[in-house]
Amino acid sequence: MTFFGGFRVTRRLVIGTRRSKLALIQARLVAESLGEASEGLEIELREVTTAGDRMRSKPLSEAGETGLFTRSLERKLLEGEIDLAVHSLKDLPVELAEGLVVAGTPERADVRDALVSREGLPLRDLRPGAVVGTSSPRRAAQLRSLRPDLVTRDLRGNVDTRIEKLRRGDYDAILVAKAALDRLGLAALITEVLDAAVFLPAPGQGALGIETREGDLDVMHLAGLVSDAATFVATLTERELLRRLGGGCHLTLGALAECAGSDELRLRASVTSPDGARAVRAESRGKIQNPASVVEQCLDQLRRGGALPLGEGAT
Repeated sequence: MTFFGGFRVTRRLVIGTRRSKLALIQARLVAESLGEASEGLEIELREVTTAGDRMRSKPLSEAGETGLFTRSLERKLLEGEIDLAVHSLKDLPVELAEGLVVAGTPERADVRDALVSREGLPLRDLRPGAVVGTSSPRRAAQLRSLRPDLVTRDLRGNVDTRIEKLRRGDYDAILVAKAALDRLGLAALITEVLDAAVFLPAPGQGALGIETREGDLDVMHLAGLVSDAATFVATLTERELLRRLGGGCHLTLGALAECAGSDELRLRASVTSPDGARAVRAESRGKIQNPASVVEQCLDQLRRGGALPLGEGAT
């Protein structure tokens, strides 16, 4: 690959993606950005079926492993069948396969969770005993903390399938990432956008991760061209906190890092017991140039508040 003025590139780039409608939309967003940044780049999208896509009935929290939606893509990367993979960053394990890196994160979409209610009711007005669907232990625990009188039930399938289950009456409401509904053009279905200050999102929520081979410097450079610096630092911070807590997608951790001005980094976090009875919250600030210190401060607060037993109970 050769770079000249304007980053003219004459090569073919293969992008790996899951087959779901949302995943394809996200991969196309990255492909379009790469095409704009690199004149002459030929891009192919290659669809990959993952273990998570094949496991349609068993709750994800009972799967006993991480990376259900990402490992197949990582294998294709390591085998050289694709040049990069596009993931919903919140689905990507913090421990990547050896030889792979997150080389870029485009500008983040909305980080918040959204409630879609069959009767158009906000969370506070759902009747006691109403059934709310979610596949996320974090969302279920936070919901139980806010509304212990509601019933949470596991919800699987792509976004369209989840909405169909809601419409046919299997659930009274469902919780979904707002970014997913926005990208699918389904924002009009949202009953209520939940306040991120109360309902802290998952680490990396709303962001896309571009995963590449560590030694493929040309592709890493391309990923960097479409990466947003603030998003990269913020999500790196959130994922490092998750890694330090030793958790994956089954940990009830909410975390949101934000860059303020040119040099300040703020991190908010919460760990909620699975039954919602207890929650430990933390907040730390520091320099963007030293996210490890911000993570350490936040981790110390969570530990002193007793968050580790809560988190261990969520796995």
